Amino acid sequence: MSQQQPNNPLHGKTLEMILNELVAYHGWEQMEYHVRINCFANNPSIKSSLTFLRRTPWARKKVEDLYIRMLHDLKD
Repeated sequence: MSQQQPNNPLHGKTLEMILNELVAYHGWEQMEYHVRINCFANNPSIKSSLTFLRRTPWARKKVEDLYIRMLHDLKD
């Protein structure tokens, strides 16, 4: 049973989808500026970032928050 979550912008999005959209919108340099983690600063890649973010809840939360801000900016 899947519940509908119409007010949740993260519903139905995988972490990989979120990360790809953020990198396309901001680029790695701005990603590192907004979320200060090494995997965005040193030799960044989607694979290494996903590995780190899946194991680090505080960093994942920051990335999800950045994604929500990006969606808000795109709406305006």
